[in-house]
Amino acid sequence: MKQIAEIPSSFKNTADIFIALGDEHRQLILLAFEKGEKLNILQIVSTTTLSRTAVTHHLKVLHRAGVLASEKIGKEVFFWINSPLIANALQQVLHYIQNET
Repeated sequence: MKQIAEIPSSFKNTADIFIALGDEHRQLILLAFEKGEKLNILQIVSTTTLSRTAVTHHLKVLHRAGVLASEKIGKEVFFWINSPLIANALQQVLHYIQNET
């Protein structure tokens, strides 16, 4: 058994990503996006049975973890899935599993 003093730098953001992806409501929000699509809060709310307040909370969690990127255009904030970040996190975990376990 090896002793680990700290989490490797490549895993620093991974925990936040997995926590964000671990909630069923947040998974459903992500499934609302078509490939390359940008959605605003009202569009996202219309895809779920959650209140706008609940959707806003879940968007904050996803955004803070980096799973969603955003851009303010006029008065609207548009969100989209940050696919490169998610893919990189999954690749880091897969690489660890394949090479270190």
